[in-house]
Formats: sequence, C-alpha cells, structure tokens
Amino acid sequence: MNPTFRIGHGIDVHPFAAGRKCILGGVELAHPRGLAGHSDADALLHALCDALLGALGLPDIGHWFPPGDAQYRDIASIRLLHQVMDKVRAAGYAVANVDVTVLAQEPHLAPHIPAMRRVLAPALGVDEQAIGIKATTTEALGFVGRREGIEVHAVCLLIRATE
Repeated sequence: MNPTFRIGHGIDVHPFAAGRKCILGGVELAHPRGLAGHSDADALLHALCDALLGALGLPDIGHWFPPGDAQYRDIASIRLLHQVMDKVRAAGYAVANVDVTVLAQEPHLAPHIPAMRRVLAPALGVDEQAIGIKATTTEALGFVGRREGIEVHAVCLLIRATE
C-alpha cells in the first residue's frame, strides 16, 4: 500500500575549507571559505536529499552517491537532487513542501534565501512558497559557533502523485 503522505528528515554537516567555493542551496555565496566534501559539499542540498530519500524509506545519500566514487568528485549537488527527485517520481510521489534550517555563524544567509528558493523550486517541482529556508546561529556555541562549519536540518512532505 502506498500511503497518501510520507514525511522525511535529513541532517548534513560540512566543515569549512580554504580554497573551495561556498555553495549552499545551489547558490554560490561570496565567502572566503567553502565547505569540504567530495562533491561541491552543499550541505543544504545534501540534507534535503536525505529527507526525500528517508520519506521513501530508502538509504541515505551516501549509499546512492558514495564519497569515494570518482564520478561524484566536485559534482554540483543540484544534479544529485535531480536524481533523488527521479526516485521520488518513480515511487509515485510529489513534493508537497520542504522546510530547511541552516545553522551557520557565517556567512550571513538571509540575503541569499530568495535565490536558493528560486533554484530549488523547479528542481523539486513546487512553487517557491512551498519551500521554507531559515538560517540561525548557535549563539557562538559548538563547532558552528566557532565558525568551523555548517549544519543543516531538512524535512519534507511527499504526497501521492495524481495520475
């Protein structure tokens, strides 16, 4: 039986690294450090992919796009999201909405959220209003507060697609 609704949750963390572009939500941010990772290290898209995969009851992003696999070296994570969305559609579902919280002491994200929503809407097949993106600091606590990296939490609601 295919339930009408499926909920997923994803978390991703990446440390900052010198000499890398800072990509978050499919948008390149002007920042002196990027995020370390095998792909472009877009923690927002990785958390969102994990939420979508989790809603389908599938293994996490590392299973589908292994960090040791050369074909994913420096790949744009928006391409990974497109592949995950293929799985969502193949399972008979569509995205109803997503909600993302980025924990980052830096860079300042509020000015970039509209651009992130514009990138995500067509990839997810939803209106921008179905995408919540919030940014918060950790009040200088923990690795995020020490400016060592970024943490992202994402949730999604999938609905059974109509024929």
